[in-house]
Amino acid sequence: MSLVHGTEAPSPWVRQWTHLIAPGGSVLDVACGHGRHMQWLQAQGLKVVGVDRQAEAIAQVATWGEAILADIENGPWPLPGRQFDALVVTNYLWRPLWPRLLESLAPGGVLIYETFATGQETIGKPSRPEFLLRPGELLTLCQSLRVVAFEDGYQPKPPKFVQRIVARRESSGNGLPDRHALSLECEFTHQTG
Repeated sequence: MSLVHGTEAPSPWVRQWTHLIAPGGSVLDVACGHGRHMQWLQAQGLKVVGVDRQAEAIAQVATWGEAILADIENGPWPLPGRQFDALVVTNYLWRPLWPRLLESLAPGGVLIYETFATGQETIGKPSRPEFLLRPGELLTLCQSLRVVAFEDGYQPKPPKFVQRIVARRESSGNGLPDRHALSLECEFTHQTG
């Protein structure tokens, strides 16, 4: 028996980079599905907002934060003027939405994005080009942000072609780059070393 999409464990990519989100910060989970990331982020002490077009999914995720039912591909952006300390997007790509996503990222905010890439069409779905990132496309889309981590390639388990990025909107305003630990191990080493 297979799991309902969006009910599997949180993405390792999201879990790996959650530490970059400001403690107690606000997070927008775009196309949140059944809330696997909302539940994870809420358990980390973050304030979570999820948006999805599936009423059944939105009814389920209200337990973990603010749940917004909206068709973000065919309707108006449901969060005009709101900014978040982080945006989480996984297994979702709608290129016309990109400017809205960037507008929704507050100064110092973190974008954690992971979705299918070119090559996926050779092994399964999605297979249509409009749902697959082109090589290095996330780097281009994030050129106004500071890239913290990027991956683009084949993942054997589960098998998929994927592109992932973590990028931060600089907040200092003084010309100096923001400081952020690349991993939790770096934080612990620095604090104890």
